[in-house]
Formats: sequence, structure tokens, C-alpha cells
Amino acid sequence: MFSKFTSILQHAVEALAPSLPLQEDFVYHWKAITHYYIETSDDKAPVTDTNIPSHLEQMLDILTQEEGERESGETGPCMEYLLHHKILETLYTLGKADCPPGMKQQVLTFYTKLLAHIRQPLLPHINVHRPVQKLIRLCGEVLAAPTENEEIQFLCIVCAKLKQDPYLVNFFLENKSKRAEAKHPGGTEGVKDGVLAPDTGQSPEGPQAAAVASSSSPSTNDNYNLVSSLLNLTKSPDGRIVVKACEGLMLLVSLPEPAAARCLTENTALCELLTDRLVSFYKALPQSMDPLDIETVESVNWGLDVYNLKEDAAVFAGKRALISFLSWLDYCDQLIKEAQKSAAAVMAKAISDEFFVCVMEPQLMQTSEVGILTSTALLSRIIRQVTSDALLQEMLSFLLGEGGGPETSAAIALHPLRHRLIEHCDHLSDEISIMTLRLFEQLLQKPDRRILHGLVLRNLEERNYLENKPQEEREPLENGQPHDAVDLEEDPLFGDDVSPDGRLSGSDWLSPSPPQSPDHSKADGKTEVHKIVNSFLCLVPDEAKSSYQVEGTGYDTYLRDAHRQFRDYCGICRRWAWRGNPKPFEKCDLDAPFFEGHFLKVLFDRMGRILDQPYDVNLQVTAVLSKMSLLPHPHLHEYLLDPYVSLAPGCRSLFSVIVRVVGDLMLRIQRVPDFTAKLLLVRKRLLGLEPEGVTIDHMALLEGVIVLEEFCKELAAIAFVKYHAASSSSP
Repeated sequence: MFSKFTSILQHAVEALAPSLPLQEDFVYHWKAITHYYIETSDDKAPVTDTNIPSHLEQMLDILTQEEGERESGETGPCMEYLLHHKILETLYTLGKADCPPGMKQQVLTFYTKLLAHIRQPLLPHINVHRPVQKLIRLCGEVLAAPTENEEIQFLCIVCAKLKQDPYLVNFFLENKSKRAEAKHPGGTEGVKDGVLAPDTGQSPEGPQAAAVASSSSPSTNDNYNLVSSLLNLTKSPDGRIVVKACEGLMLLVSLPEPAAARCLTENTALCELLTDRLVSFYKALPQSMDPLDIETVESVNWGLDVYNLKEDAAVFAGKRALISFLSWLDYCDQLIKEAQKSAAAVMAKAISDEFFVCVMEPQLMQTSEVGILTSTALLSRIIRQVTSDALLQEMLSFLLGEGGGPETSAAIALHPLRHRLIEHCDHLSDEISIMTLRLFEQLLQKPDRRILHGLVLRNLEERNYLENKPQEEREPLENGQPHDAVDLEEDPLFGDDVSPDGRLSGSDWLSPSPPQSPDHSKADGKTEVHKIVNSFLCLVPDEAKSSYQVEGTGYDTYLRDAHRQFRDYCGICRRWAWRGNPKPFEKCDLDAPFFEGHFLKVLFDRMGRILDQPYDVNLQVTAVLSKMSLLPHPHLHEYLLDPYVSLAPGCRSLFSVIVRVVGDLMLRIQRVPDFTAKLLLVRKRLLGLEPEGVTIDHMALLEGVIVLEEFCKELAAIAFVKYHAASSSSP
């Protein structure tokens, strides 16, 4: 009661007293705080029952007012007093003792507001960054402490200041041995904390001192207490504190100082936090989940996943666990994306070793079909979500290995996981096949040339799929166009105003294989295009075509889709420096044995069975092949989209595989009564134009024929779009 009366009386006196000069006022408030400790014997009363909070607030207001009245960067007498009299050191001591109770909270608030409100750089001063460093050590010591909110606010403002001036981080890499020296000074208050100087109120050389510190290699004894305190607060039961701590770490990993980056990954538990929590969230997932649920769960951004447990459980079991896992994965990915390059590589490698290799690989290699399906769907979602280059590189090494030369059929199992995943594209379980094909489709859309090289291109480098005979010894090509050639020259979609974004610079890479003949010159640049387009359009015999009888299933739709997708792929591939033209014939090792590679082998095998496979499997096989056909690489284009290529004995191409399928189809059509009518009915049912009715015989065959027709139209559209883009951008 007496202390409250004293407080009221003091406020009244202050209100009636004339205003003092700022420095006198500042000193008055500080001495009022120190006198409290001299005069008060009751140290059990909470700080809120004293005038200390009010005096601290007044001191902050005075410092802010003083800075506002002076030239930018000029230190006023009040700030000089604070620095010279080591006020922050004294406050740190009081806060550490938490005397009176609640003082730690007041000190944290004072530090936070001081750093936030004062514009001039304070951290270079030894009498600022030394007590700041000491106060940092007090943060995160006790989980769920009453000061957690103030602790995280203080740590985050320090992180923000370091982000503004990254060189300052070197003052916060504390050497353990020098900290021990500081506890047992031998004389003057000289060098105690690394590059710290005598007590002049500021480091001797400011930025220069920090620069010297950053140029030297960090000791393995260095402490990065700022990171350690933030890591402790990521374990808080309060989700808001966790998010703020993660934000602070995001700022610190992005600092460009090499010493800080090395200390971050070598001397803190950051990598362990990322991997342990990722593994923990993954292991909390149900053993069996519907792949569709995994694929379609809403996009997840870390720190923003507001949720309702009852609602999530009602949607599907495990939704909350899945969102938690994907949210933390997103955080790891964004952290690595923002991180300094060397730190990003170390964090990505840790995730690869501790999560991908130790946890995911056994899941993918298991024999349980339910387990394979769930883990493959999760891996596909992970591939889709990862955007950081360092983590993508580690993931590709995990999935595809490091092989650079052409594959051989005898060595395809040298990387067990890669081999198993490709084999799963042709699994006895259609669900596993579809899911694994989707995984590879997702992989092919990532912006990294290693993917296509590792799966396909390394086997096409020497073009040894071509027949090794002089041109004059090859069979003559048939000139002229098929009877039902489609006239595309006037198609409005491909006028002269095609966006340059849809063209590949220097795209002379696209040169059709058929040689020019005197009676079929390429004056308009499109005669050869028609021949190739119609080679695909006419592959399926007329009696097996049904799209012309249903509105809205024409070739134009594929042209528009191909144009958009090819433009997108060109944007991705432009920086990969793929060669413009195919490798010169005379420089190719055509005598080397050709192996199409494990991935294409499985895809071609499945394509060869298109008339006998389920509809959904066929859709996924053709989706992957069309994605590969869209890529603007000359060898890939030649191998997948050139019907006129002369293949070496024993080799097959996409076109030759389809030709074999069509040959089989011609024989099988004869054995199906009312084939054309049944085909049309099945197409209408697939489009939802006819209700499901009686079961139709030969359903797999009929659905396979429909997919085959559509795929041939799609390939024709892709070929046309690629030729058009090449000719449009040629000089």
C-alpha cells in the first residue's frame, strides 16, 4: 500500500515540476531505478508494484525524442550516458536475477523497444552487443516460461537488425574459450569476447572489426547462441512462439557471412531440428492413406495451417497429420531456399541422409502393396512441393543416382531405388503403376536437366538408334501426302503473332529427317511438317476412329494445349544450354550398342500393351510420353516424334511401337462384332454423354483404341507446334 502511495505522489511531483533538459531527465529516471535497489529491502514485491516500468518507459521516450531532434547518425548526450555508464549491462544483471520478480520481462521489453525504435546502429557498440549477447543466452532456457513472448520478440528484433547489417553477426559468434577468459579477467577489460575492444563504448573499428572476424575461419568452439535460443523456443507449446522462432531462423540462415553459415550448420542443432521433426511428422502418418487424399489435400504453407481437428477427421483420417508433415516440409524447403549457399547444401544433405535414405527408402522398397502405394503417393507430393535447388539436387541423387554415361541392360539395377521405382511403373497392381507413373510425370516437370538426362537423354547422346548406312543405301522414302492430310497452314492459332515466349532461341535444332526432293521443296517451310503430322494422324485406321462422331473431341484442342505446354517447357529449358542441332552424324558413335534405357523400355513395353490395359493406366502412360515429347531437345524429338527416322536393327522408337500396336489392332477388329458401334458407345460413356448400361464385351480393347487415337492426335499436335516454333524463330 505504501509503495502505491509513493508512486502516486511521485507522479504528482513530476507533473508539477518544470520540464528538465533531456539529459537531466534521463539521468533522473535511471537514478530513480538504482535508488530503488539501494533503499528497498522488500525484493519479493512484483516489479509491477514499483515505478521501475514507468521509469524505463520514460527513458525510452527520451532516447527516441533525442534522436528525433538531432541530425541523422549523431549520438546525443542521453545515448552517450547509456553507453558510457553501461546501463544495458546493469539491466541485464537485474533481469538475470529477476529482481524484483518480473524484472526479466521488463528488461527484455526495454532492449526490444530500444533496438526497434532507435534508428542509429547500436549493435556495433561493445556496451550494446555484449549485454545483448548475454541476454540472448537467457532466452529459451525454460519452456513455457512467463517471459516467452518477450523473449521471442527480443530475439526477432536482433535477427531483423542482423538482416539489415549482416556483418554484425560476427559479434554474435561467441568463442567458448574467450568466454572463459572473460569470467577470469587478468587485468583490464581488454579483449574478452573475440574482437571486442577496451571500454570505449564502441568496438574499435565498427564494421571493420566485424569484417576481420568474418574473414577468419570460425572455431569449432564457437557458440551461435542466437540460433540456440531460437531452436529452444521452437519447442514451445505455444504455436505462435514456434512460428516466430522459425521466422527468426529464416532470417539468420539467409545471412551471407561464411563464418556464420559454417557455425550455423556445424555448431548448432539446426539440422537435427529439421530432420528430427520431419521424421517425427512422417512417422505419425497412417500406414495406409488414399493416394487421392494425399494428392488433393490443400496447398500447405508453413505457419499458416489453421485447422479444426473434428473437421479434418471428418474429411479423411490422417488429414491433420498429413498437413503437419507437409507444413514442416514446406518450412524446410523455404529455409533451404533462403539459406546461404553452403549452409543450404549442408541442410539439404542432412534431410537426404536422415529422412529420404533412412526413412523413405525402406518404405518405397517394401513388399506390402498398401505400403508401396502410400509411400509412393507421399513421395510424389514431396516432389511436387520441393522448390529449393539444394534440396531438389539431393532428392534427385536419392531417386536417380549419379550415373552420367549410357545405361546398359546389365547394369540397370546398380541403383536399387531407381530400378525399383521404374519397375513399379509396370507393377502387377494397377494402382501402384498409375501412382508411380504420376510420380515420374511430376518429376519431369521439375526445372532440372539432370532428370531428363538421368532417365532418357544419356542413352540418346550418340544417336546410335539410327541405322548406320550411307544415305544412298537406305530405302527410298515415299513422297506425297496421305489422302486425308489436314490443312494447317491457315490455322489462326499459329499465325505470325505467336508469342516469342513460345519459341526456343536458336531453334534450328528442329530439322526434319526426310531429305528434300526436287518435286517437294520446302519453300513455305511446312510441306515436311504436314508429312510428319499426318503420319501420326493416319496411324489409326478409319474403322478404329470415333472422335469425328463426337463434338468437341477434335484435333484443335490438342493444338492449343500443345502450344501452351511447349511454351512453358521452353521457358524451363532455355537456361539448360541444350545444343541447337542434333549431334553431327559423323561425330556419333553409331557402332556402340543401343539401349533405350530402363525408363523408356518400361514405357514402350506398356505402350505396346495399350489394347489390353485398364483405361486409367493407358492415360497415365501416354501422359508421361507426351510430356517427354514436348521437351525441346533435338535427339528426344528425333527419337520420339520423327516417323521417318531410319532405325538401327533391333531398335525401336515411339512411332515403331505404335505401328506394331496398330498392326495388332487390325487383326483384332475383325474378331469383334459391331466394333464401330461399340467403340462409339464406349467413347460416349467415357465422356459422360451416355449413361452406364449393359456391360460391353472387349472393354479394355475398345478403351485402348480410344486412348490410342487421342494419343496419336496429341503427338501430331506436339510435332506441329514444335516445327512451327522452330520455323517462326529462325532468321
